[in-house]
Formats: sequence, C-alpha cells, structure tokens
Amino acid sequence: MPLKHALLGFLSYQPMTGYDLKQHFDRSISHFWNAKLSQIYPALSQMRTDGWLTMEVDYQEDRPNRKVYQITENGRVALHNWLGEPTEMAPVRDAFLIKVFFGGKLNREDILAQLHRYLILHKEQLTSYQKNVQQEIQKNAEATGLVKESVFWNLTLEMGIKYEQGWIEWCEDSIKKIEAMDDD
Repeated sequence: MPLKHALLGFLSYQPMTGYDLKQHFDRSISHFWNAKLSQIYPALSQMRTDGWLTMEVDYQEDRPNRKVYQITENGRVALHNWLGEPTEMAPVRDAFLIKVFFGGKLNREDILAQLHRYLILHKEQLTSYQKNVQQEIQKNAEATGLVKESVFWNLTLEMGIKYEQGWIEWCEDSIKKIEAMDDD
C-alpha cells in the first residue's frame, strides 16, 4: 500500500508525529499523492502491529502528549523492498474526461465553459508547483541537508509541472477545435 510506504519514507528521514507526517505530505508530495489524518493514524497503528515502526509518548505539561513514531529496521527493509519492486501503470480515472467524451450532448457554450474552467484550474496548479512547491523543496533541502534526496523530490515536481503543462495544452487545443466546429 503506497500510503504505508510513503509514511515509512518520511519516517526514514526522522521520527515524527502523525500531525508532522500530515504536514510533510501536504508540503511535499500532495501534487501526486495525498493523505488525510483519518487515513494516516490507522496506517500508523497497523504499521506498529507489523513491526515497521515504534511509538513513544512525548509527555508534555502544557500541551497534549505527542505520539512520536520511528521507523524500525523491519520498516527500513519493507521500504527498501517496496521501492525496488516494479510498479504497474495506474489506470486513468478522470470524471472530467467522461464529461468531455459525452460533450456532444451539451451546447457549445456549456462545454466550452467546462473547458475554460478546467484550463484555469490547471494554470493555477501549475503556478503553485512552480512557486510554492519549488520553494518548499528548496527550503526542506537546505534545512535538512538532504541534497541527494532533493534531486528526487525535484524529479517528482518536474513531472507534476509537465502534467499540468500537458493539461493546459490539451485544454487550449480542445477549446480551439470546439470553437471551430460548425453549429449543427
């Protein structure tokens, strides 16, 4: 399960709480994988049962106690094994493409409105990747000294950027083709 292995990956850098892990998800890999706290905590519990990590309570007087998770040697082996396994291509499941597929049932203005909206969303996401995510990667690399790892972080960001650029190009081309269609 990729969630468990992503958690192991983050914990391989340093011990963290569930909240810390959620923050790392949101600041680093949310452009291709996300997780909710309601998913993270059950996964952490199962991973403890599997022997992949340990948990210690950090008692605090002025705040709620913190549960700090740390990867075990078994967890490192599980992460390494999973990273070495081949990965199949993920099937494309996109509700928007279903709408486009049946777009002939809509009038031109309605389908164009859908495409323009999607174009704006992808342009906004591209801007976020190029500014916010890039800055976060740079900040994390400098703060942690994980220079080698940051090369790989940037590779995933580059894929996210290319993905958004592809959607933008496709939306723009689709808009032109629909605008050029004869009204029937």
